[in-house]
Amino acid sequence: MAEAATPQKSLEEQADRLANDLVIPPCPAVLAKFTAEMNRDDPDLRKLAGLIGADAALSAAMLSTVNSPFYGLSRKASNIQHALTILGLRSGANLITRLLLRQAFPAASGSLMQKFWDDSLQMTDTAAQISGEFKGIDRDEAQTYALFRDCGMAVMIAKFPDYGEILAAHARSPGVARMMAEDARYRFNHARVGYALARGWFLPEPMCKAILFHHDIARAAAGQRDAVPADPRLVAFGLLVEQVGALRGDQGLCPDWLASEALVLEILHLDPERIIAMVTVGAFEPA
Repeated sequence: MAEAATPQKSLEEQADRLANDLVIPPCPAVLAKFTAEMNRDDPDLRKLAGLIGADAALSAAMLSTVNSPFYGLSRKASNIQHALTILGLRSGANLITRLLLRQAFPAASGSLMQKFWDDSLQMTDTAAQISGEFKGIDRDEAQTYALFRDCGMAVMIAKFPDYGEILAAHARSPGVARMMAEDARYRFNHARVGYALARGWFLPEPMCKAILFHHDIARAAAGQRDAVPADPRLVAFGLLVEQVGALRGDQGLCPDWLASEALVLEILHLDPERIIAMVTVGAFEPA
C-alpha cells in the first residue's frame, strides 16, 4: 500500500505544481549558488563575494544599500567581500534575496506594480524600524519577511491583467475575503503563490509557512501540529507592521487587525500603549 502523503509533503507538492502552472520566476542562479556555498561547513567568503560581483547590477545595489545611512557604518564598504564581512553571511543572504526580488518584478512594469512596491517597501522600512523592540526578531529577517509577505500579489499582478479588479474591490476587506475572491476567479490565492515563490527561493521553511498563513494567525499559532510549523512571531510581527503603517498614514485599523489583535498582543507580549509609541517613533533612512 502506498504511503499516505503527509500534510507537509502535500503542501510542497501543491507549491511545486503552482510554480509550474504560473511560471513563477525561478530562484536566480546567483542566489542558488550563494545559498549552496553558504550552507557548506566552511563557506568560502571570496567565492561568495565573486558570485555577487559577477552581477554588476546586484553588486552596485548591494554596496549602495550597505553604505546607506540605514546601516550607519562608520567606514564604508569598499567591495562586496568587505560588505559580507560587515553584514555576516546570513544577513548578506537576506539582503541579496530582497534585492533580487525587486529585480524580478520591476516597478516600471506598470502602475499597479509600482503601488505594490511602494506599499511593500513601506512595510519593509517599518519592519526594520520596530524590529529592535523585540527579542528574537532579527532586523534583516524582519525586512525579508515584510518584503516577501505579499510577494504572491506581485506574481498575480504580472500574470493576470484583471487582478487589479480584485485589489480594488477588496482594498478594505480582510485578507481572507480577498483570498476567497482570488480562489473563486483563479483557483488559487496570493498566500499560496507567495509560499510557492518563497520555497523556490530557498527561504527557511518556517518563514515560508509564515507567508502562507499571514492572513491566518490562529493557524500559525497552532502550527506545532505541522512537521515544520510557521513561525507565529513572524506572522504576528507582520500584522503589527501593517497596523503601525496604517496608523502612521492616518488610515485607522487595517482590515485584519480586529480579528488578530488579541493573538498579536499575546504572541509578541505587547500592550496597546507600546504600539502607539511605535507609531510615533522617529523614522530613519530606508534601505
